[in-house]
Amino acid sequence: MTGFLTTLMRALASWPLRRLHAWGGLAGWLAYAASPGYRARVRAHAELAGVPWAKAREAVAAAGRLVFELPPLWSRPVGMPLPMPVQWEGLALVEQALARGRGMVLLTPHMGCFEVAGQSWAERHGDRFGAMTVLYRPARKPWLRPIVEASRRRPYLDPAPATLAGVRQMLRALKRGETVGLLPDQVPPEGQGVWAPFFGKPAYTMTLAGRLVQQTGAALLLLWGERLPRGGGYRIHVSAMTEALPDDPRAAAAAINRAMERLILQCPEQYLWGYARYKAPRRERAAADEGAA
Repeated sequence: MTGFLTTLMRALASWPLRRLHAWGGLAGWLAYAASPGYRARVRAHAELAGVPWAKAREAVAAAGRLVFELPPLWSRPVGMPLPMPVQWEGLALVEQALARGRGMVLLTPHMGCFEVAGQSWAERHGDRFGAMTVLYRPARKPWLRPIVEASRRRPYLDPAPATLAGVRQMLRALKRGETVGLLPDQVPPEGQGVWAPFFGKPAYTMTLAGRLVQQTGAALLLLWGERLPRGGGYRIHVSAMTEALPDDPRAAAAAINRAMERLILQCPEQYLWGYARYKAPRRERAAADEGAA
């Protein structure tokens, strides 16, 4: 299975981005048509956020595009430039944050192409701003794990598993004055988060982002990667939090959720409304996962 998937990804990696997005959009709608539960979740989540269906429906195709744009990102050999143009906005905020010498935490929702942001950082800004350590949850399928980890490990880009060891890896990176990337709208395992409002409904929310900032004094910025139309590449937006992060874990989680809401409403057409954001957290068997919210 690993060999077949690797071969398929390499074949798709040779396609132009516009074709990948076209087929990805079709795949997104096929997945939407095939799953009543997924359809209901997309519509319910968008309605909860006050997003009209005329806008939210575009996110159905965007979810498929997210999958189809991964092959050129994950399959390219180390050292080969990104095969698509990427623009950055807000780098002055990054310079100011890292100048403090306490590291930086970047938060991004499941929106646009978050994989592009990390790889573009490593390629274009790693030698200037240092490495980025990104939190990821290891794939449940054993045969898929080496592909995912290898594809995300690049010069200046270090994957950190969602385990206690991964949390320690991120703390070390921040203490070196480097950058950590998190998706705070991902549901953490039981005991590693708090219930906080997300578009007015309680959602189990990680406390890790707030703890990293409080324990290290790191700067906190927001980021999301916009997918440009007609295969035109991407635009990475960096912005500041509009409110101070409280010390209380529940209040901090609520503040971060509000920040994610503001980002999502900037471009609801590219948010993964089908993500099961309001599900109950799962139990973790291994004590080693404690603290990896």
